[in-house]
Amino acid sequence: MQKSENTREFVKDYYGKAAQEPKEDLCCPTSYPTEDIAHIPVEVIERFYGCGSPMSLAGIKQGEVVVDLGSGAGIDCFIAAKKTGANGHIIGVDMTDDMLKVANESKSEVSLNLGYDIVEFRKGFLEEIPVDNKSVDLITSNCVINLSPDKREVFKEMIRILKDHGRIVVSDIISSQKIPESIRENEQLLGECIAGALTEDQFLSYLEQVGFYGIEVLNKTYWKNIESIDFCSITVRGYKFEKTAGCVFIGQHAVYNGPFKVIIDEEGHVFPRNQAVEVCTDTAKKLSEIPYKGMFTILEPDKNSREVSCCSPSATNGNSESCC
Repeated sequence: MQKSENTREFVKDYYGKAAQEPKEDLCCPTSYPTEDIAHIPVEVIERFYGCGSPMSLAGIKQGEVVVDLGSGAGIDCFIAAKKTGANGHIIGVDMTDDMLKVANESKSEVSLNLGYDIVEFRKGFLEEIPVDNKSVDLITSNCVINLSPDKREVFKEMIRILKDHGRIVVSDIISSQKIPESIRENEQLLGECIAGALTEDQFLSYLEQVGFYGIEVLNKTYWKNIESIDFCSITVRGYKFEKTAGCVFIGQHAVYNGPFKVIIDEEGHVFPRNQAVEVCTDTAKKLSEIPYKGMFTILEPDKNSREVSCCSPSATNGNSESCC
């Protein structure tokens, strides 16, 4: 617990100074299209310390509720506000007072340029997001998860606040191999988004473990090499699908349309190409939604099909462990 607190205090101090005086080349700088940031004050743009462009890849829809974690000076929130339109709601969460000050001072100019005010900033930790359960359509973050001392808890919190079918699009730094203590204990490299990086396998498996589906790496860019370890920026998308209590088999089948010979989903279902595989109601619904939509044909049951609980003895041949 003490180490976590020490990490937080260091990060707050490090990025507090970066809010007061812009730092060039902090993290691995990227840029947004001019049309995405034309309405944003230069003071915000100068304090952009991201490693990707999650807002450009998120497919933001009109009227969505968006939460940006580690929102800093607010650039991603202000970009999202333009994309959601006046009926959207954007929440930026950050723990650094100096960053929140810059963001809040810039709100009025952004609102004037857009013609509406839908952005708010809240002070809080990524591990304790100050947002209600199941209230968010989209979560983004830009090079901040690596700074957290408890990344699994961050991913759990993301699942908590997302609506059913909600999604995350997050950019972060990953390493090509496990990071040695010589790097882990280097505070300067922590601030530069290096020391806290997960490997790509760790990052994706942590997302799966807390319940994300349809995980996809949208972009991956090499950044630098330190002590023979490659560091890259990745942007990852994942979805939340709520499992219902007591899903049932009603005779539905899923047919994988290709192009691969066979695929396996996150729950271990095997789908050979062009073969009908019986699925429960939850899986049929999931495969009918983005990002799986179009990959499968769902065959509905005929009138003689018998509804069977997926956890009943008749569905599992007496083996409750085979329940989906």
